[in-house]
Amino acid sequence: MKRRTPDPPPEDEELHAVEVHLDKLLSDRGMTLTDLADSAGVTVVNLSVLKNGRARAVRFSTLTSICRVLDCQPGDLLTVRDG
Repeated sequence: MKRRTPDPPPEDEELHAVEVHLDKLLSDRGMTLTDLADSAGVTVVNLSVLKNGRARAVRFSTLTSICRVLDCQPGDLLTVRDG
């Protein structure tokens, strides 16, 4: 029986279709990323990775902190693209 070579891993854009709306929420509230980092207890680097769509995962504790500071729900912060 011949072994099949595994398919190459999909490109990052194929892995997920989650969009992060942190820029809009910060703008609506007149906050900077640094303000959010200080208030939520999350590093600016981690927030930047999330904001720029490069995060591979988000801890629920981080999501909870962000939502509490921004007075929003996870669905305000994250959506899934169609298609």
